[in-house]
Amino acid sequence: MARREDGGLNFDRFRVDPVLTPLQWPDDVLEQFLFDHGDNASFMRDYGGIDLRQIIWQLETIPAADFEPMPTGASDAGCIESYAADPVYWVKVRPPEVGRHWEDHGTWLRPPLLLDRRLLDPADSRLQVLEGRTRVGVLRGRLREQLRVAPAQAWVGRP
Repeated sequence: MARREDGGLNFDRFRVDPVLTPLQWPDDVLEQFLFDHGDNASFMRDYGGIDLRQIIWQLETIPAADFEPMPTGASDAGCIESYAADPVYWVKVRPPEVGRHWEDHGTWLRPPLLLDRRLLDPADSRLQVLEGRTRVGVLRGRLREQLRVAPAQAWVGRP
């Protein structure tokens, strides 16, 4: 991560690192989880105990209403709700294609990452938002404001 931070490692080089290739994760997951947040202190607190080799990722279609009760990591508790409070603002501050996609399709451009909570607590099989908290917050806010929302694709990591 230090090489990435100082500009010495781009994603194309990161993704072929011999330490990571055995994971066989989709590039989108590898980038959002490990490249973008691998050195994020709250991610390390919330997910540092997970054996990454145990996660199998699949792109799944999730009904929009199923995102309503999903938590995120304890270190970021409340952040999804803060994004949901003003979904129009959080779309407006993104590139224009993000807003167009929400209006045209009722969903996000890039699937967020959800984690089966059995990876954190074997007794809990619900899903948790790992990455994409803004996207899920916007979806929740759009549901509340009765704006167009469609079933959404998400990367789901399961044991």
